[in-house]
This record gives sequence, structure tokens and C-alpha cells, in this order.
Amino acid sequence: MVAALLILAVMVAVAAALNPSREQFSWFLRLRRPNWLSFERLIPLIWIAIYACFYGSALVAWNASWSLGLMAGYLALLVLVQSYTWLICQTRRLSNGTVVGFAGWAWGMALAISVAHSSGSAALLLLPYLLWSPVGTLVTWQMQRLNR
Repeated sequence: MVAALLILAVMVAVAAALNPSREQFSWFLRLRRPNWLSFERLIPLIWIAIYACFYGSALVAWNASWSLGLMAGYLALLVLVQSYTWLICQTRRLSNGTVVGFAGWAWGMALAISVAHSSGSAALLLLPYLLWSPVGTLVTWQMQRLNR
């Protein structure tokens, strides 16, 4: 129970610390998007599901391994993922989002492979992020071209 609450508290703290201001985020929302991005209103729900899977994966991995190293890996992934929008909004450079998006996917792959040794379930719970991340990176890359 303590681990479950601690993992949740860390996730909330990272999300709060790396959240752009309303003014910064409104700039981001005004940017043009690719025409094929017709499901944008569903993106917050997709991310809620991904974060729930992150939480479940970290908790399952902890219960299977008690590895602080793996938890540090989850923290690094969370920081990469959460810093995507924050960094774009802080710097007003979509290219930073493309780089962070790819770095997060690569780190997520490495983490999934690492965690699979102790828990296949924890690795599978990272799959939604690993599938979604390239879509987000592609959107950001295309947004760069649309917003020059």
C-alpha cells in the first residue's frame, strides 16, 4: 500500500512540476495541426489511459522486483513524457518536442525490455505508451512544418 501511494504521489508531483502555464499552453493550442488529426479531442483520454498504465506498470514492477533502479527508470520516463509539452511551451520550439518524444519512446523501449525480466505484465502495461508515442512524435514533426 505504501508503494502504491508513493508511486502515485511522485507521478502527481512530476506532472504538477512540469505543467506549462495556461498562457504557454494557449499558445500551443493555437498552433496548426495536421488535417488527419481528427481525433484530437480524444488525446487527453488517451493520455489518462497511458498514465494509468504507467502507474500499474511501475507498481507491478516494484512488487515483482523491489528494484530502485527500475523505479528510477520509470521516473526518468515520466519526466521525459511530462516534459514534452512543458518544453515546447517554454521554448516555443516544436523541434524540442520531436526530440523529447523520440527520446521518451527509446527510453520506454529500454525500460520495457529491462522490466520484462522481472514482470511480463509490467512490460505489457508500457505497450500503450510505446504504440502512442510515435504517433505523438509524428504529429509534432508535422506541426513543425505547418507552423514555420
